Amino acid sequence: MIDIRPFDTLGHADHGWLNARHHFSFAGYHDPARMSWGKLRVWNDDEIAAGHGFDPHPHRDMEIITYVREGAITHRDSLGNEGRTEAGDVQIMSAGTGVTHSEYNLEPTKTTLFQIWIMPDVRGAKPNWGAKTFPKAGREAGFEVLAGGRPGDTEAGALPINANAAVMATTLSKGQELRYPLAEGRAAYLVAAKGSASVNGTPLGPRDGAAIYREDEIVIVANDEAELVMVEVAA
Repeated sequence: MIDIRPFDTLGHADHGWLNARHHFSFAGYHDPARMSWGKLRVWNDDEIAAGHGFDPHPHRDMEIITYVREGAITHRDSLGNEGRTEAGDVQIMSAGTGVTHSEYNLEPTKTTLFQIWIMPDVRGAKPNWGAKTFPKAGREAGFEVLAGGRPGDTEAGALPINANAAVMATTLSKGQELRYPLAEGRAAYLVAAKGSASVNGTPLGPRDGAAIYREDEIVIVANDEAELVMVEVAA
């Protein structure tokens, strides 16, 4: 089953400094048909104006992954962590027992990013934050796991999360094909960060989402130069 969620059907909130699209119900956007996808709870497509951001606010028991597409985001939290994550890089925050953090675009131009929330397997874990550079050359024509909690993910260089899930990305040239097996009991959510593709023969436009389940294999063919981000989770 592949359910395409076109970009123009996503939840939308324009706060002036923040222009956000919601793949799943979030804040003032509520759609009972789009509450989550397995353990994946939130996928926000955010555009943050220069000099603005999210003031300090708390989280707990959630795995929060930020995939920066353009610009950079600066993080500070109650654990004493501070860091600037640039385009192409990824940061994770395991909220666990509780953490307060802020996220600001301190750059002279807008920042665009995906913010992805995954429900943890164990509640009350120790909070954690981390960031890492992932050169796009390392993910050409194949998925690179950026953050994960499946066996072998962190050993392969992924940032750690407290969930049997993985956040991955790939870049494809026009006409390139990528095949990814999807095990029984697993679900995937795929978004075209740039460009367009087909997924098992179904068209996927720029920044569309594809909710995937009960497919033995995911076959992606790029229509043009494409950058794709996918989350695999327990269904």
